[in-house]
Amino acid sequence: MNFPEPEIIAANDIELEVFSAGSGRPIVLCHGWPEHAYSWRYQVEPLVQAGYHVIVPNQRGYGRSTRPDDVPAYAIEHLTADLAGLLDHFGYEQALFVGHDWGAIVVWNMAMMHPNRVSGVVNLSVPFMARGEREWVEFWESALSGDFYIVHFNRQPGVADACFDANCEQFLRNIYRTGQWLEPAPEPPAGMPFLAIAERTEMPGKPLMSDAELQVFVDAFQHAGFTGGINWYRNFTRNWHTLAAYEQRIEQPTLMIYGQYDSVPQSATLADHVADLTTVTLPCGHWIQQEEPDATSEAILNWTRENYPA
Repeated sequence: MNFPEPEIIAANDIELEVFSAGSGRPIVLCHGWPEHAYSWRYQVEPLVQAGYHVIVPNQRGYGRSTRPDDVPAYAIEHLTADLAGLLDHFGYEQALFVGHDWGAIVVWNMAMMHPNRVSGVVNLSVPFMARGEREWVEFWESALSGDFYIVHFNRQPGVADACFDANCEQFLRNIYRTGQWLEPAPEPPAGMPFLAIAERTEMPGKPLMSDAELQVFVDAFQHAGFTGGINWYRNFTRNWHTLAAYEQRIEQPTLMIYGQYDSVPQSATLADHVADLTTVTLPCGHWIQQEEPDATSEAILNWTRENYPA
């Protein structure tokens, strides 16, 4: 099956570029940063063949979806309301939501903020981030310094955006790597480490995807730029305040898929916040569904047979 053709749909007073296929109970696949709906290309056919209606949006700020100018327009209440609007468009009351990276953060919060719209949760890489006593960006700045990329995005607006825009193809080619853990760690670059990824000519590991696959991402970011996606990070403080109104608990059946070599750490306390939790760890890095596509699809389908049958 080729990746579905896109359609532009209205949802939550914006437009979303959406790729969908199949029929049956809905599964919504939510990408992360710096990604695209196409990052789920390996999962669409197995899920369709299993009897599901697979819906894969480019979320706001990405691809041909709406890219608001104002930073607060990317706050968590808008990102989750977009997904609710997506269900409204297709006429569904509920769906299973699957998220990777930032998509996982959105899905966790969708389950808390719109619990009646979420039948179940499958998240990859990023575990639930419980709201603690300290605001997130301030905490990361004190613990990890201003060089930590999320702090940098917030404290130096526009700098990262311009760097990634100017080095779009090289940045994406450098960040989409696998097998880094099999090689010695490179010397840390001078200056802002995360921005240096865009300027390095050689990176450890091997390419994650073919040139043709990479071009899908390059074309999307050359069209949309990086600011919309980075603006998601610039709402961590705003989101921290918003989420004070919600109990930090996920009641829906949940599958958490980790990458054994992911730079995002696994959570030792996830079960404290998730009532019905299953975990799977795959031998890969951060780009789980692209590095281990068959194992990812198998893990999701094995879990859905009991928790979200077609």
